[in-house]
Amino acid sequence: GTIFTEPVAGIDPLTFSLFAIAGVTILYTVLGGLKAVIYTDSVQWLILLAGLILVTIPSALHEVGGWAVLRAELPASHFSLTNISVVTLVNWCVTIVPIWLIGMTLYQRIYACPDTRTAQRAWYLAGLLEWPLMAFMGVLLGMCARVMFPAAESEMALPMLIRDVLPVGVTGIVVAAYFSAIMSTADSCLMAASGHVVNDILHRHMLPTLSDRALMRLSQAATAMIGILAVALASRFTLVLDAILYAYAFMVSGLFAPTLAMFFWPRATGTAAFWSMLAGGGFTLTATIAGWGMPFGLDPTLYGIVLSGVVLVGVTLAAPRE
Repeated sequence: GTIFTEPVAGIDPLTFSLFAIAGVTILYTVLGGLKAVIYTDSVQWLILLAGLILVTIPSALHEVGGWAVLRAELPASHFSLTNISVVTLVNWCVTIVPIWLIGMTLYQRIYACPDTRTAQRAWYLAGLLEWPLMAFMGVLLGMCARVMFPAAESEMALPMLIRDVLPVGVTGIVVAAYFSAIMSTADSCLMAASGHVVNDILHRHMLPTLSDRALMRLSQAATAMIGILAVALASRFTLVLDAILYAYAFMVSGLFAPTLAMFFWPRATGTAAFWSMLAGGGFTLTATIAGWGMPFGLDPTLYGIVLSGVVLVGVTLAAPRE
């Protein structure tokens, strides 16, 4: 929502962008399901990559004054890949890398692939697009924004670059590119969440005799309701980064150990996985919100993962072997 910085027809820009993006995303996800998500994601990624590579980065560098000016205005440490402490590197590894093993949207696409080879090729391609391509492009734009607006709030520097520096035509392409990234993530999460509700809870435990047609209609209704709930929650947050970090902290700490056990330890039980998720995710979320200081300056997520693994092993070994 921060990409819109001017009121539209007297409406608050954050409110306008929230409801505009959410309305379109929820509508095509409800109507078209995973097929609509995959097709629109493909188009959105093309817009995102083309907009960043061909338009946004060249325009931003031009407005800054070129690469030489960028290097002169920022500290040399900003251009070094080794400008990172061991503790920070460990914290990033335990909070970011496990997402690639537990992300529900990733498994959703793997199960939708026709064969193993297709899934593997898609996985490797996604990895290359995420890192190094998207990672370095995003950092480069952030560095340009920092040069232009050194005193701006961290989440506002890039929107200010789009609003005040880039030409009008370029701004439209940039906004479309970033909206594409937002919608690509939102529709995938909507599908994954409604799939969990319908298949793992309602169909498996409460409505096992529903026909395929009834399940499809139920999935559409669940997607719409979850989307509306997401909009209501999003309207209550002012900083997106806080919400994302809380969610990631809970996910990583709670799901990492059970996911590994699912692949490599057949004896692990569903009961153990439940308590493992609750213990690890609950600890990390509580420690993060409460601001508890962790030993050695490490992220609470690391300790949450360890606790989750201990609980998983303990509950599994305490249960009779089946």
